[in-house]
Amino acid sequence: MIDNKDIISMAEVQIRSFVESKRPQDIEVRKKLDFGYSWDGQTALLFEIRPQWNNPAHILHIEFAKIKYIKSSKQWKLYWRRASGKWEAYEPIPSSDNLQELITEISHDGYGCFFG
Repeated sequence: MIDNKDIISMAEVQIRSFVESKRPQDIEVRKKLDFGYSWDGQTALLFEIRPQWNNPAHILHIEFAKIKYIKSSKQWKLYWRRASGKWEAYEPIPSSDNLQELITEISHDGYGCFFG
């Protein structure tokens, strides 16, 4: 039987793999645009890493997706960040018991919520 602890550790592997697949291969390009994530054991924040346009020495982490695991329902919830900075549930697929389904939806980005 798989418990919540196993689900969480498998989740970080999936999220890390997804972010790595999005990162530019060229190191020089990564200085201008890269991708990263943070993981607190329940919530993943995916973000762009880029220099500020008018101060290249200042590196920005611009969050574009949030995936949160709800233990009580064993569901993953997907959010996108509006231009206002507020997080909103991603309506086409707001939640799933399959993390990969949500990662695929972010990658596909049919509504331009994650990658514009």
